[in-house]
Amino acid sequence: MNQADIDSFREILRKMRQDILEQGEDTLEDMTGEREMYADPADRASAESDRAFTLRLRDRDRKLIKKIDEALERIEDGTYGECEDCGEDISKPRLKARPVTTLCIKCKSRQEQQEALHGD
Repeated sequence: MNQADIDSFREILRKMRQDILEQGEDTLEDMTGEREMYADPADRASAESDRAFTLRLRDRDRKLIKKIDEALERIEDGTYGECEDCGEDISKPRLKARPVTTLCIKCKSRQEQQEALHGD
């Protein structure tokens, strides 16, 4: 992978990280605002369900930020784009689809097959 590709992936990862942080700030602002009072228990339950779903999304985002930070560290140490399993290069299309990936498609497919067999 050439330097322009590396710089492009660095920028993609930084943008992803910034977008996630902004969404988190928006969620925090929304949730710390005044809570609406619902007379109808169904409306109250629906609002709580929405709130719980939003919190699950933010938790997933928190985990993704960790993966983004790890990918940025791999860029800095020169290992970005190398499969951590077999050591081969991860294809650019795969990195474009999932910039935080650590496995080439062959190793990822093998991992998923093993998980399916073992029920992990």
